[in-house]
Amino acid sequence: MNASRRTIPSAEGQRQLDVLRQAVTKALEKKRRLGQYAVTWQNGKPRVTGEDAPDVELQGARHT
Repeated sequence: MNASRRTIPSAEGQRQLDVLRQAVTKALEKKRRLGQYAVTWQNGKPRVTGEDAPDVELQGARHT
């Protein structure tokens, strides 16, 4: 891949990141209010949070 990494996004890129962050924050807050669990990424691993979160380890786990 020949893409170069930029540490500072362009003005348009920053606006897009801000909108995405707002959307994710809103979705996670809605799930929290509804009592639903959420799967997020933290420290390179999936993380399940919420009152009804299943008590399973996600790394390598398959759910059918």
